[in-house]
Amino acid sequence: MAVPTFIDRVTLHVAGGDGGHGCTSVHREKFKPLGGPDGGNGGRGGNVVLEVAPNLTTLADYYHAPHRRAANGRPGQGSNRAGADGADLVLRVPDGTVVKTTDGEVLIDLVGAGTSYVVAAGGNGGLGNAALSSARRRAPGFALLGEPGDRSSIVLELKLVADVGLVGFPSAGKSSLIAAMSRARPKIADYPFTTLVPNLGVVTAGDTTFTVADVPGLIEGASEGRGLGHEFLRHVERCSALCHVIDCATLEPGRDPLSDLDIIEGELAAHGGLEDRPRLVVLNKVDVPDARDLAELVKPELAARGLHVFEVSAATHAGLVELSYAMARLVQGRRAATPPAEPTRIVIRPRAVDESDFTITREGDVWRVRGRRPERWVRQTDFSNDEAVGYLSDRLNRLGVEDKLRKLGAQRGDAVAIGEEDNAVVFDFDPSVESGAELLQGPRGSDPRLDGR
Repeated sequence: MAVPTFIDRVTLHVAGGDGGHGCTSVHREKFKPLGGPDGGNGGRGGNVVLEVAPNLTTLADYYHAPHRRAANGRPGQGSNRAGADGADLVLRVPDGTVVKTTDGEVLIDLVGAGTSYVVAAGGNGGLGNAALSSARRRAPGFALLGEPGDRSSIVLELKLVADVGLVGFPSAGKSSLIAAMSRARPKIADYPFTTLVPNLGVVTAGDTTFTVADVPGLIEGASEGRGLGHEFLRHVERCSALCHVIDCATLEPGRDPLSDLDIIEGELAAHGGLEDRPRLVVLNKVDVPDARDLAELVKPELAARGLHVFEVSAATHAGLVELSYAMARLVQGRRAATPPAEPTRIVIRPRAVDESDFTITREGDVWRVRGRRPERWVRQTDFSNDEAVGYLSDRLNRLGVEDKLRKLGAQRGDAVAIGEEDNAVVFDFDPSVESGAELLQGPRGSDPRLDGR
């Protein structure tokens, strides 16, 4: 089966790089076998970044390879050597790409060369035992694990950024018009739905240069999914002006310029959001004698509707100069009326001072603890190391988790889960336990052998 080269909607699965693990190491040298902890921190995982590249016109690369992942951070090493950060993965997308969640929520509209957006942040690197040491914890025998990067599925939807959009029935001559007015060379043939993808051309009229795009597949009922219109109607949303291309030489029964115009306008109205765009009407194929007579017949009625009407022939190039200058005037007016784009403002929203660090709810026989900090601490803990588990217990106690469980009525032996249901750490509530402390001679994180160094 042939794979299309123009793709304007894809589902992309992205994953930020995992942070590197911290290192557990003790400095050693001659006559000084225990010189203190010197394990370095792990590196940060790389981000997945979307960036607008103006030379791209399709999302085909992500149709063929929808799974993308940034590089992981490197683990820390001894002698206080930090691990290298993972490289960011920059995914280039066309101008006019809308980023959505799989539920349809718009995350960002990427318009303008160089605009970027982080869709999956890399995980933080874990702290090495050198960073975990303190006056009370002089010799930590553990390090923190690196955090996993963000993982998500997003939808990329392309809306072409063009100044003038050509709309009309199939075989009305839109592709021929773009080929005659610009250097674009779209596929042209005399049968319905020749154009299966939007075509984009660059036109120069005087000192004004603008882009023209044709929107394929518009027929009656396109806004409801008939034909190809439901796939491509969104491409007219960014157009500064609309140009109706009407076939005056059609031999199909029940077709005439006025009814064609009314049907296409009805579909644009049903799609919505295009009422403020200025319109031009092009009566095409006037090189055919009967078509010229029909154009002369309907032109006064179209002008009575307040529309600017042009009789053209894409085959002989008749009337194209006047049409290009009329398009240029509309584009200039739209550009002058559009305020200059303001630079993106970075809005910092600090957490409210009275916002709790965690919540505890009873779900059947399980006490579930949720919160950014406790869930993050669990991800950083190496549960094969008793001292690391004890360090986690100390942190949760200082946060007030144990006291809150007591107040809510938790009894010894009750199951306590930290994190989401499908990725939680479950343990039995035992407020008297001090994990790993029984292995140490003194407070957790101390080593009496360091006292005499």
